[in-house]
Amino acid sequence: MNHVMNKTVFCWLCTVVFSTGAFAQSSRVSVKGNHFVTADGQTIVFRGLDTGDPDKLERNGQWNKHYFEVAKSWGANVVRIPVHPAAWHIHGKKNYLKLLDQGVAWAKEEGLYVIIDWHSIGNLYEEKFFPGTSELYPPTLYNTTKEETFDFWRTMARHYRGNNSVAFFELFNEPALGGNMGNCTWPEWKGLLEEIIKTIRANGGTAVPLVAGFNFGYDLTPVASAPLNAEGIGYVAHPYPMKAKQPWESNWTHDWGFVSEKYPMILTEIGFLEPGAPGGYNPITGDESYGDAITSYCAQHGISYTVWCFDPHWGPCLIKDWNFTPTRAGAYFKKALQTKQP
Repeated sequence: MNHVMNKTVFCWLCTVVFSTGAFAQSSRVSVKGNHFVTADGQTIVFRGLDTGDPDKLERNGQWNKHYFEVAKSWGANVVRIPVHPAAWHIHGKKNYLKLLDQGVAWAKEEGLYVIIDWHSIGNLYEEKFFPGTSELYPPTLYNTTKEETFDFWRTMARHYRGNNSVAFFELFNEPALGGNMGNCTWPEWKGLLEEIIKTIRANGGTAVPLVAGFNFGYDLTPVASAPLNAEGIGYVAHPYPMKAKQPWESNWTHDWGFVSEKYPMILTEIGFLEPGAPGGYNPITGDESYGDAITSYCAQHGISYTVWCFDPHWGPCLIKDWNFTPTRAGAYFKKALQTKQP
């Protein structure tokens, strides 16, 4: 986000690994059917947190091991690290990689897997992007190019090949089409991402590529008839409370949940801001009823998730301050993360 921004529960649940750190991140994550699995074939379901951008956290004096210690204490087994194109530009490739390396090392020490997310919003195909509004970055917060995106993933593939802690590469945060961001068909988008995946693998990349759908990463309906022509990938959705009308479960199944029957899924952004709270906007307004619905849906369908955002400034926020005081949503999801699934 950051616009500153019923399937039977199969017996595989008996062997699901949640958040124990038991693998000490020496176990590579891969894809088997519609599951993520560890090197010994055990299914692993991810429950975790979306961090702030390392650049932003460094500016706040919070890019440190303690940040990851607290994430672990909340019950996470994975952290999603968003890399904004503007931050990548500000630091330059060499210096930003130093920040990422620090985060990956701290995550590994805490037994956390990592998702590296190229955090752009817009239409990469036509190179038109959502106007950024963060005070910490220029208006070109999300602006990138196809050339830069390919180079970013080529760099990530080479730099983190064989690093089992970096389990996932989320190729593009939130595709958004229409209006001043132009148009792109699913075949065009699909072809572009297939080329990115080929580039990652040609450069030794061992992380699992993650693919988001249209409508700001929400809509995966085209996958029903035209999945990506790539093995060993996962799909992503960002089902904030107002992205679908109730009944949520049936609409979620129609819009993206059906994908989990054939492919592994991670909802790399969920979360809510209670009605009437300052800073609310469509689609994040919601309450604990949404939390109950989305966490139950994930448990029932074996879907992984990470919650936005482990930061007191980027809404919907999980913490109020750098003492890590939970917001209302933070208290809800902290309890959810710390509750072992059946």
